[in-house]
Amino acid sequence: MRIVIPGGTGQVGTVLKRALTAAGHEVVVLTRRPAGPGEVHWDGRTPGPWTEAVDGSDVVVNLAGRSVNCRYTPANLRAMMDSRVLSTRAVGEAIGAAAHPPRVWLQMSTATVYAHRLDAPNDEATGVIGGTEAAVPDYWSYSVDIARAWEREQERAGTSHTRKVALRSAMVMSPDRGGVFDVLSWMSRLGLGGPVAGGAQYVSWIHDHDFVRAVEFLADRDDLAGPVNLAAPDPLPHRAFMRALRTAWRVPVGLPATRWMAEAGAFVLRSDTELLLKSRRVVPGRLLEAGFTFAYPRWPEAAHDLVGRRRGGRRDTSGTSRTGHRADRQGALEP
Repeated sequence: MRIVIPGGTGQVGTVLKRALTAAGHEVVVLTRRPAGPGEVHWDGRTPGPWTEAVDGSDVVVNLAGRSVNCRYTPANLRAMMDSRVLSTRAVGEAIGAAAHPPRVWLQMSTATVYAHRLDAPNDEATGVIGGTEAAVPDYWSYSVDIARAWEREQERAGTSHTRKVALRSAMVMSPDRGGVFDVLSWMSRLGLGGPVAGGAQYVSWIHDHDFVRAVEFLADRDDLAGPVNLAAPDPLPHRAFMRALRTAWRVPVGLPATRWMAEAGAFVLRSDTELLLKSRRVVPGRLLEAGFTFAYPRWPEAAHDLVGRRRGGRRDTSGTSRTGHRADRQGALEP
């Protein structure tokens, strides 16, 4: 198959391109800064010569969007919104104008669209969309607004011959440098991997093997469209999540952090505490109902595998996980 990945040079795109290329697919990455074979320039906003890559392709997986790993200033929040909405609009226009449009458009979204909650998990059918929660920072609602505008732009696109799926993805965990697993591992190995603000908030995640398997599963299933949660079926409280990560790294102790300590650390790292403090209790209802089987449904086993791969300095190019499940079928997103 020919697969086009707008914004495919970030962590999630790198994971996906590596696996799909290893499986024998032709992968074309659209990027602002092409630097190698298979990379094509685009500006993420307007149609141009890059649309030729879309015309005649089989699958488009749009990952474009400014990284969320930044301070949530008004300027950065606006850049997050514009980069997602405008790039999605451009992809939709390219697909709509194609003489031979792709059969499926998988559009990156985010599990952040769901409400901050501890009482029950969010699936696609019964999950609560966020933005009106009490006792959370007001600006958290803007992240939900971004997610809703992102998905709405795909819904509105005139692509009658192309099936559309919105990937409400949790954090994609891979051993690659610079991703979320890398940052959390660094904190754990320094002894800073304890619970933050009590650690009751839930962490939703997905192993990189399962992420690429889910992408191919959704590309192949003609009966699935609309929002789909890409998250492991076992989200867990932050304190348990970090305890399992410390165990995988054989670090016995992790210092806890208060909310103000998290604020100070986020300021130094030029990030935002929403990434740590919002409870994202998300489960993959539609994937499970469709028969998708996770190779890594539980975090302790996933963390053990990721740490082992990181210790060995191996990049997974085989497309097969240690459990024997095929893996060839997020992090930062590039604008």
